[in-house]
Amino acid sequence: MIVVYTSPGCASCRKVKQWLKDRNLPFKEKNIFKTLLNDSEIKHLLVRSENGTDDIISKRSKVIQENHIDIDSMTTDELITFIKDNPSILKRPIILSEDSFQVGYDSEEIGVFVPKELRRIAVDTCTGDCPNFEGCRSVREETEA
Repeated sequence: MIVVYTSPGCASCRKVKQWLKDRNLPFKEKNIFKTLLNDSEIKHLLVRSENGTDDIISKRSKVIQENHIDIDSMTTDELITFIKDNPSILKRPIILSEDSFQVGYDSEEIGVFVPKELRRIAVDTCTGDCPNFEGCRSVREETEA
């Protein structure tokens, strides 16, 4: 299952959700301001981040800047508490599946969320006479790029 962490008014969040809907990919949306993230969920995001806090936390956020917060000096537990208390510091959207992790909308990278089987089918078997040819086009183009 794909999980998309979003916030209201986020244009990139809307793009990701529309991209997933256009491809009929089921996803669960979690508004970071309406849904309290639990400790294990935040730890999971941190573990999946290749560059740790740099991937998911905006160090330019108002809360961090105004309070001169040094994220790098926090323990993991302090960081988790800080994120729970200040979800606005998270970059958005955060897109997560069993195999993939992406922060922000990147039209060239988001194709990793299409299951491998569907990408293979779109490339190998969907031809011009297929009734789903138009729907598969974007998957074929993303796979070929």
